[in-house]
Amino acid sequence: MGNPVLDTTTPALAAFVLVVTGIAIAAAQGIVHGSIVGGVIAALGVIPACYGMWKGIQQETQGTLAVSVSAVLVTLAVGGVLIVLRVVSWLH
Repeated sequence: MGNPVLDTTTPALAAFVLVVTGIAIAAAQGIVHGSIVGGVIAALGVIPACYGMWKGIQQETQGTLAVSVSAVLVTLAVGGVLIVLRVVSWLH
């Protein structure tokens, strides 16, 4: 067997950066009103987070996998909340 690859959480960090970017966009428009664009950008963080999950499974490292699973849940939750807030704001 070869040398094990270091445990990396870079994809999960990229996902969290996208979440923060989505929240910043929503905050610029009024955070209680949500934002479709901010929600989509936050939800796009699931792509690097899923890649991080895959790397964690391939490397058999629990740390990378745990952080990436958390990133997937956070990106989907924040993206969904921002989109739902905007839709509710339109209907209200």
